[in-house]
Amino acid sequence: MEICDVVIIGSGPAGLFTAINCSGDDRKVVILEKNKTAGRKLLLSGAGQCNLTHDGSIKEFLNHYGENGRFLRHVLYNFNNDDLLDFFRKRGLDFISNENGKIFPETLKAFDILNILLKECEKRRVDIRYNKNVKGVIYDKEERKFKIKTVEKVYKSNFLVIATGGKSYGATGSTGDGYRFANSLGHTIEPLAPSLTPLFIKKYPFKELSGISFENVFISLWRNNRKIRETVGDVLLTHRNISGPGILNFSRYVVAGDVIKINFVRTENEEDFRSEFVRKLQSNGKIMIKTFLKEYLLPKRFVEKILKIAGIEEEKCSQLSKEKRNELIKMLVSFPMEVEKLGDYHIAMATRGGVSLKEVNHKTMESKILKRLYFAGEVLDVDGDTGGYNLQAAFSMGYAAGRDIAKNL
Repeated sequence: MEICDVVIIGSGPAGLFTAINCSGDDRKVVILEKNKTAGRKLLLSGAGQCNLTHDGSIKEFLNHYGENGRFLRHVLYNFNNDDLLDFFRKRGLDFISNENGKIFPETLKAFDILNILLKECEKRRVDIRYNKNVKGVIYDKEERKFKIKTVEKVYKSNFLVIATGGKSYGATGSTGDGYRFANSLGHTIEPLAPSLTPLFIKKYPFKELSGISFENVFISLWRNNRKIRETVGDVLLTHRNISGPGILNFSRYVVAGDVIKINFVRTENEEDFRSEFVRKLQSNGKIMIKTFLKEYLLPKRFVEKILKIAGIEEEKCSQLSKEKRNELIKMLVSFPMEVEKLGDYHIAMATRGGVSLKEVNHKTMESKILKRLYFAGEVLDVDGDTGGYNLQAAFSMGYAAGRDIAKNL
């Protein structure tokens, strides 16, 4: 048995940053990592370039975590995106942002982010133990200590931090262990599902249009013939599914059997579009319908596919029957696609659900059920949009947890 002040399970951004912020010369802080290296999922972020955070205001950040954004309000304001960038800049790494506000290290290498975190852990004498697969955790009420069991030994600790991530990208080590540990310590686990994931469509019609994308189109979600949510975002057609930031961000609300409708012509009023569309058809009667649709700046291959689906061949505008015209308008302003399934955890970027936020102090990340137990990162029931929001949340939660532990050590 090994005695510790703090044991942290998981060496992702949340775990590493918790350790950095609670460490000290007279403290024994140990990170237990099941993999042979740290931060494996971090190294995959942003296609290896690490989209660390976003350049928006923190007030605006809160709109990017679904219905649970309120939980993060305190930690995001207490350690915001500027604070995060300053941490790395002080250690020699600068940043760039793209036209969408995503922020990356100027080297475009996720390893440079991880390397700074590991060097800081080393500097602060944080002991990272690799290849340590935690089998279970218990709380000894008599000793008032946590006991963390691995194959080799038992670690006894005053404080325990569960920062194991979710279930997405399981090959990186995120296999849902944290939910089991939390539940064994009395915590409720909200239903889990993949998030930030593509949508697979029944009888998917766009297999041959892989790579075609649409910017800032209207996307609506329908369930039982009723519209329950809508958004605006970018959509990407792949050979297997629909993806792109707009779809990925929307996926947290979707279940199999829902219908996604996409407005490819970005019109806000369907009736106004219909009236204008009919008027233009009538005034361009001699023009081929394929040529007429160029006005809407749609990809050529997409137009050809839409016309085929609508049953329209080589026809002039004046030859278009009312039935075909209505079908074409429907294809353009509310193309319906029934969701067969969501992309599974192996392709999902995040996990929806997790440790119930009702049971965690939103200011400190400490459990409301068990003193000196903390959570940080994706193991909690909060997931963000693409664009650096999840990493920012992980660092902000790690900062809050680490500082509170340091105060109470």
